Amino acid sequence: MTTTPSVPVVMALAGHDPTGGAGIQADIESILSMGCHPVSVITTITVQDTADVIGIAPLDAELIVQQARAVLEDMPVAAIKIGMIGSVEGVQAIHTLLTDYPDLPVVLDPVLASGAGTALATEEMVDAINSLLLPFTTLLTPNSPEARVLAQGCDTLDACAMFLLEQGCEYVLITGTHENTPRVHNVLYGNHRRLETYPVDRLPGEYHGSGCTLSSAIAALLAQGIEPASAVHEGLTYTWHSLDRAHRLGMGQCIPNRLFWAGDESEDEDPADDDTAHF
Repeated sequence: MTTTPSVPVVMALAGHDPTGGAGIQADIESILSMGCHPVSVITTITVQDTADVIGIAPLDAELIVQQARAVLEDMPVAAIKIGMIGSVEGVQAIHTLLTDYPDLPVVLDPVLASGAGTALATEEMVDAINSLLLPFTTLLTPNSPEARVLAQGCDTLDACAMFLLEQGCEYVLITGTHENTPRVHNVLYGNHRRLETYPVDRLPGEYHGSGCTLSSAIAALLAQGIEPASAVHEGLTYTWHSLDRAHRLGMGQCIPNRLFWAGDESEDEDPADDDTAHF
């Protein structure tokens, strides 16, 4: 039997998206692309297409715990990525898991609404995420509307980030695609201040699963021991390339090409260093 080098194992807890654009499939593709082995825990079954979420069916909290523990007790998980949860009971279940594995880096992508704006989380879920999950979160990756919802009425995005850091996050990355600005400003916060801003030009169109792509890529990089600021920079670069090569497979949003590297070795530029780059 041939012995192969060990690769870091990254656990993704997320909903199942039958289009393959977002959710657990997006996580798997992104984690694999970063050179890690993905393991998956389904939190919610969804009915959706590339335009919107039609319905959700959260899994029983005990089943979420059983899925995760079966893997955590068998494999050396090096990082955890959390996406759509679906219920307060699911948040509580994940809190129980994180309490038992407090030293693992955790990337939390707070999926609160679909790309079309359909609500996917209640106020009770938002409160539970803030109180039960943020204290265990290494990096929180909300878009600007999600940051405002989680921060419960803070006036500015800077104020939102400070509020979220105070809940226990080590770092907060607020993505700026939803802001009405000529360029997209992705801002990393930590240590009670802005740490880095990543401005890039906008890509035309809309994309299904961009937040899943970004957060999972960063989780995989953290699993390899890369420090957070560098992981964020590399994760943003990877996500930009995935969106730049996205496919329009349905009648709604485009689906990121997270395996672009498998068929195109021609472009290695960093969009954060390119004035003509898009994100």
